[in-house]
Amino acid sequence: MSHSPLLNLPGPPRDLLDDVNAAIGRAREFVGEYDPELVVIFSPDHYNGFFYKVMPSFCIGLHANGVGDYGSYAGPLDVPEQIAQQCARAVLGADVDMAVSASMDVDHGTVQPLEKLFGTATSRPVIPIFINAIATPLGPLRRCRALGTAVGEFLATLDKRVLVIGSGGLSHSPPVPTLDNAGPAGLERIVHGQPMSSEQRQARQTAVIDAAKSFAAGDSNLQPLNPAWDQRFLEIVDGGHLEDLDQWSNSFVMHEGGSSAHEIRTWIAAFAALATAGQYRTTLRYYKQAPDLITAFGIRTAAPSP
Repeated sequence: MSHSPLLNLPGPPRDLLDDVNAAIGRAREFVGEYDPELVVIFSPDHYNGFFYKVMPSFCIGLHANGVGDYGSYAGPLDVPEQIAQQCARAVLGADVDMAVSASMDVDHGTVQPLEKLFGTATSRPVIPIFINAIATPLGPLRRCRALGTAVGEFLATLDKRVLVIGSGGLSHSPPVPTLDNAGPAGLERIVHGQPMSSEQRQARQTAVIDAAKSFAAGDSNLQPLNPAWDQRFLEIVDGGHLEDLDQWSNSFVMHEGGSSAHEIRTWIAAFAALATAGQYRTTLRYYKQAPDLITAFGIRTAAPSP
């Protein structure tokens, strides 16, 4: 599922929020019926837990703490450390480089789906797996598929009902600082992880709200959403043709989907993990162009075919 800080902020029209929340509610029913004993979530970070000082492609949290950005949960998550360690070893054993963190900070990209699907971020044991989707350089998409496959093969060894979540995407270009455009304060933030004061966090929220209003009004230099590209991606994952995405270059993804479209990496990993159980079938298929959320909002639920 997609995420957006604007789901928790004032500004988006009520009919849009009602539509998105109705789809999330159907996903919540799917999750409730499955009643998972463990959650594994592939998610990006928005320079709240990972910084250019050291930027891994993938990292698994042995312990994790929500930072509380954009009104999301602040505090420790229930991470089963032993299983997370076993997962890291299994992924490394499958020739996929995986960093580990004994003190991972996660933001709304991880916490929001947990809150939306379960009511609270701590209602289920969760293993957070970070996938870099913003900081360049980025590895090829096929490595995300390899990561998901390795994780899925490990999860198959557990005698547990496991829910796998991919959080992010689809086409969107929010105002995120980069090494090329960030000023001195921004560089301290995205390189060294300089903590934000409460005033700075409030200013960032206000800036995001203003950016969304301008984008929705068509008065913005942010890259437009690309529904055709979104639908092509969704068709590929719905059909289980994940290998087709190996041909998508990083520059193609950014050109077509925008500066943050590489969050589809979390979807690729999640579906690759599911595909280790055989052919799957997507059930809930939701898509909404949501400029008021500065993103194309997508949700898919899927399970192995009978």
